[in-house]
Amino acid sequence: MPDESGDLAPEWTDISDNVCGILHGHRDAAPMAERFERLGWRSRSSSWYGYEVGTTWCEVELEPVDGQDVLLNGVVDPSHFDDLAALLTRCGATYTLELFDENDNLLRETRRGG
Repeated sequence: MPDESGDLAPEWTDISDNVCGILHGHRDAAPMAERFERLGWRSRSSSWYGYEVGTTWCEVELEPVDGQDVLLNGVVDPSHFDDLAALLTRCGATYTLELFDENDNLLRETRRGG
């Protein structure tokens, strides 16, 4: 796993969201945000129930939706897409994760369970 500490690298701060996903079976975003934090990521509350988690190569919002899922969306360095998926797996999450290019074309999709 790459270094998890620090702010999002400058080359990723001005691009549109390029990663989105669903964390299945998580009614609350707080436990997932805590798991990211334990792995060295920044974490802060971003709304009543949502959290922003980030590192030098990824910054995403975790926002619960009606039902049992948490939405994930934000920015990831495309070369670290597999690292994000591996981190979600390491956290025990079942998920669907998608990576898009600058024209909103789907580049990759991966899923675990769900």
